Parts: sequence; structure tokens; C-alpha cells
Amino acid sequence: MGVYHPGERTVQQRAGLIDHAGFSAAAIRNEIPDVAVEFLSRQPMLVVGAADTDGAIWASLLTGAPGFVTATGPATLTIDAVPPDGDPLHGVLARPAHVGMIAVEPATRRRMRMNGKARPVAGGLHVDLDQVFANCPKYIQQRRPTPAPAAHDHTATPWHGTELTPAHLALVEGADTFFIATADREGNADASHRGGSPGFLQALTPTRLRWPDYVGNAMFTTLGNLEADPRAGLLLPDWDTGAVLQLTGSATVDWNPGRAAAVPGAQRIVEFTIAHIVHIDRASPLRWTAPAYSRFNPPAPRPFGREEERP
Repeated sequence: MGVYHPGERTVQQRAGLIDHAGFSAAAIRNEIPDVAVEFLSRQPMLVVGAADTDGAIWASLLTGAPGFVTATGPATLTIDAVPPDGDPLHGVLARPAHVGMIAVEPATRRRMRMNGKARPVAGGLHVDLDQVFANCPKYIQQRRPTPAPAAHDHTATPWHGTELTPAHLALVEGADTFFIATADREGNADASHRGGSPGFLQALTPTRLRWPDYVGNAMFTTLGNLEADPRAGLLLPDWDTGAVLQLTGSATVDWNPGRAAAVPGAQRIVEFTIAHIVHIDRASPLRWTAPAYSRFNPPAPRPFGREEERP
């Protein structure tokens, strides 16, 4: 249990799963397993989370030809990519920073999370890892990359705002996948995956989102971080166009069992309040096939009319 910080232990206890969390703790290592070295070498994308200079937390998408993520030692990575100009983490990762990372391979429904400290190197990042662990394949939609367009556009001008536009709302409400970055009180970052049937992520208003928290591995890394620090960042990829929607704000967990019981599969409900939005067209060269949905996905919550903004 020593791998968990107080926020994680508090959430594990509140969920009544502290014994299960103790069992799961054995999966958290400080070195990359041999089987994961080859897995990382195949990946064309990596999600990285970190805090910016104002303390806001963001999640960003890094891409490259397979091999751009390389295990250079038992607990070190080299990443031959950096966030493009205009990405909220572009300047952050130009200097040493705590990072959380997740590599997801949709085709095989495998994922691997890695947390540590990054420093810039020529054209990329060197990361000294503190935590390495895999998660189960639940809620990952199966997709395969298709031939990339000629080039993605690192010169695309990012759109900034504080409210979701109608196009953003359509992306949110049709999403079957997003990524969430969080950090503990010491600033140690984490990046995680959330998946479900289209509609599982709901827009209550143009500045408030909600999603069900489904049964997982009992580690509660994300919810434990939110218990310690409510700041969070979301990344929604547009699998068809290569655009990314990045949101930063704060999240709260609703532990009311009656509210969770009204949402299929929910153990609890998470609400996210948006502080700032960045949208970048053609941020990624990757395009993906239509999804085969995970058999573990509960039905999406019942659609409802969007609430009016609170004064």
C-alpha cells in the first residue's frame, strides 16, 4: 500500500475497496517490464499530462512513427516528439516537468501508464520514470490507424475560448473516448483513459461536463489525485480529422449512490467545470477506422436537455 498517496487511500476507503487496491498495488513498478518495451516501440501516439506555469493541468497528444517512444533503460524513456507550437504544454515541456503518460493501442485494447520527470533533449524528451503500470482492456474501443494524410499541420492556429461551441458540443456528446490528466499535491502527474458508449460524456452546459465512473482496477489514481487537488485536464481526439480538443478546469466526484444508480454502470459521477479551451485542427497525422465498441461498455446515460448556465 506504500505506493498510494493519502488522496488515493481516502478514495479507496470511501469506495470500500482498500483491500482490492492493496492487491492492485503489486502491479505498480518503477521499471518497464520487458514485455512493455516492445509494446512501446510500436506506438504512434502517446498522451502526456502536466501542469502549466499557472498551475492549470492539460493533456496533450504526441505522435510519431512507431519507434518514437523508446525505452532507453529499465526506468527511462526517450520520446522523439514535443507538443507543437500553440499546444498548452509546448513551453512547459521545454524545461524539466513532472509528467503523466499513457500509451493506448486501440487495435489490441492494451494500455500502459507511466509517470515521472521529463527534461528536454534535442527534438524531444527524456523521462525518468517513477511509476509504470498496465491497466485492463475494459472500455477501450478497438480502432486501427489508416494511411496518414500527406502531413499534419503544426502551423494550424489554435482556437482559444472559455465555452464549448456547437461543434465542440457535438464532438463531446459523440465521444466514446477521452483522456484525463491530474496531479497530486506534490505535483506528480498522471494521465488516464476513459471510454464508454457514445453519449457517456455529457455536456450539462457549454462549461460543465459530466461522466460516469465505471468499475476499474481499484487503484483510483485519477480520483485519488482529484481528492488531493481538483485541477484536471481533458483531451478529446477527433479520430476522423486529427483535431484535438483540450480542456482545463476542475473536477468533483459525486458520491451520492442514488445519483449513480440512475446512470447505467456508474459507481459514482464526476463533474468537470471548464476554465479554458484549446482546439487545434489537424494536430495529429493519424486517422483511424470506425470503432468496434468494447463489450464492457454500459449503455450510455439517457439524453437530457442541456441546462441553462448558472449565474
